[in-house]
This record gives sequence, structure tokens and C-alpha cells, in this order.
Amino acid sequence: ENFLQKTSAPFSTNSYDAFISPNALNLSSFTKLMKKLQEIHPEASRDKIVDALLEVRKNNKGILSGLSINSIVERTSIIL
Repeated sequence: ENFLQKTSAPFSTNSYDAFISPNALNLSSFTKLMKKLQEIHPEASRDKIVDALLEVRKNNKGILSGLSINSIVERTSIIL
């Protein structure tokens, strides 16, 4: 019980934390996705990219799993 209490992270509501969920994308995929999008859209802020990703997720029934990274990049680029 003590171990679980010490390792559980507090819930945060900022868009970065809200975007990462166990069944959406793992951290490694998210990092690759952000890097790719920042290379394609250097004018876009990190927050703007995350907002666009959230919109892609919303438009895909609330999930990103099942979409390839290239598909997510294409859809996000259209929004950006």
C-alpha cells in the first residue's frame, strides 16, 4: 500500500497530460509525433500542435490508437 501511494502521480489537467492516456499513445510515440510535427510546422507552438492533436483525437471518436503516426501527422497538419 505504501509503495502505491508513493508512486502514484497526481492528476494534472494541462493539455499535455490530458493528451497522454494509456490507450491513446505511449510516451515514445508521442515524443516522435511531436518532433515530426515540430519539424513540419516550425511556426506552430507546442501548445498549438497539442491542441490540433486533441482535435484529431476528438474527430476520431476520442481515440488515436489504431491510427498510424503518418495518418495522425497528416490529419494534424490539415488542422494546423
